Amino acid sequence: MFFNFEVSEGGINNCYTVNYTISKINYFEPFLSHLIPVFRELLTPKINAKQNRENFMKTTNTFGVHFLIRQDKLKDGKAPVYARITVNTERILIGLKEWVEPRSWDVRKGTGKGTKEETRSLNNYLSELRTELGECYRELQLRKKIITAEDIKITFLRTEETEHTLSALFEYHNEKEKHKLNDNTLSHYETSQHYLIAFVSKHYKKKDLSLKDVNYKFIADFENFLRDYKPEGNKKAIGNTGAMTHLIRLKKMLNLALALEWLHKNPFINYKIKIQHKEREFLSKAELARMEKKVFTISRLDFVRDVFVFSCYTGLVYVDAFNLTPAQLVTGVDERQWIKTLRQKTKTQVTAPLLSQAAAILSKYKDDKRAISTGRLFPVMSNQKMNSYLKLKSVKLVSSNSALLSISG
Repeated sequence: MFFNFEVSEGGINNCYTVNYTISKINYFEPFLSHLIPVFRELLTPKINAKQNRENFMKTTNTFGVHFLIRQDKLKDGKAPVYARITVNTERILIGLKEWVEPRSWDVRKGTGKGTKEETRSLNNYLSELRTELGECYRELQLRKKIITAEDIKITFLRTEETEHTLSALFEYHNEKEKHKLNDNTLSHYETSQHYLIAFVSKHYKKKDLSLKDVNYKFIADFENFLRDYKPEGNKKAIGNTGAMTHLIRLKKMLNLALALEWLHKNPFINYKIKIQHKEREFLSKAELARMEKKVFTISRLDFVRDVFVFSCYTGLVYVDAFNLTPAQLVTGVDERQWIKTLRQKTKTQVTAPLLSQAAAILSKYKDDKRAISTGRLFPVMSNQKMNSYLKLKSVKLVSSNSALLSISG
């Protein structure tokens, strides 16, 4: 009596089978039928290992770069240099517009040979080129698509033709959005761009920077730069709130670059924008009353106070208050006057009652020549000047908390 077990590979799914031969005693058949599952369990790791090797071979590319010359294209005793890209078994050539004498070329190494300055310069260029082609390959890997030698060539030539930079990205955005955003909002993006270029100039000693060089470290260093940066004419640094505002704009720009396929990895993916939220307080009824009754001997401070109080009674921000025209004062079904306008920033409609306190302020400026010349209800003053006047000592005395005295918009 003997047992003979044979392990073989086969079948449609490359599975393993166990064959056995029984001689002499056939009544062992039931016993052996219990052994078959045991052998299958023992063979499972071997099966899985083989399948993993096969899957690896299917999903992994072989990539290589070798430089060669074409002696069949000799010109003035020199041969053109080519980069040969190999992905798996597919090959493709890229002409490099470099020429070398055949006797000065090492065929095996794919480099120039000799100690001449011309040869050293060529070899340095080929070394940099090998790195760039490797970056093109890794860039395509990030897209998780099937990679061909042609894809690498196209990616490399596109990089050679156009290098997308931070300034080019901002300029594309501003040109694209100029019909959707108002001039004030666009100027904010231009300010962020100005700070970015100042940062690049200081830390990279360049006038502009390629998008491929923007990474997590770049963002972290830019944040630190912004926190300590003092804009021209300002005594204070930008601080946390200003820094986060500019980083939010940069993040929006890089998202646009991803959509345009100018960038293939999001540098902000592990970066958290840290906004410090502060509880906003409000003027008390008594403080607002003191503001209204305060007498200013300086006319511009009197005007700033009036606009601030007008905003309190209408809920309009600075820019919407200054944009008001006589046509936006309408009579409602209640026979009272109402303000009907659009918010400049969001283009949403605003309908607010014109309370007696606000109406009294408007009547004060109905004959103002500066207001009449612009067709508005108020003469124009910049937001920055408005807020700076509100922080003056004579104005702050009206409120115990000067942080409350500002007009946003």
